[in-house]
Amino acid sequence: MSQQYPPPGPGFGPPPPQYAPAQPPYAAPQYAQAPQQPPPYAQAPSQPAADGPDFLAVDKRNAVVVDASGVAFESSGLSIEFRWPEIRSVHYQASPNGKALMVAVVHMDGRFFECVVEAKPRSRLQEWFPRLAWVLGHYRPVG
Repeated sequence: MSQQYPPPGPGFGPPPPQYAPAQPPYAAPQYAQAPQQPPPYAQAPSQPAADGPDFLAVDKRNAVVVDASGVAFESSGLSIEFRWPEIRSVHYQASPNGKALMVAVVHMDGRFFECVVEAKPRSRLQEWFPRLAWVLGHYRPVG
């Protein structure tokens, strides 16, 4: 004699038909072939990144670095680097409360990434703005 169990709760079993994948689950996804040569912005390991001025803003959890290789963000232990050829633009401003520097990188494909660095003391924010503007102008001159 088989014992009957109640039907599983939500979240178990196959998805309802309206959420089913367009392809059968056994079909392998089609991917474009990646180029075999390295991207043009890759640096040789022997090339130093300190060819020009740099900018650094750091607080307890976050950091923004702008140097000859590009822009790097660190946020709560996670980091991401953007090389100059993959950056469409870099924007920065004070936070609405005037206590932090907000820096955004717009990637060539339109995605954007943001990092916020707290300025303690608050006067440090006014020191960061001219330095950041000068370093960005060095690597990304306007006009």
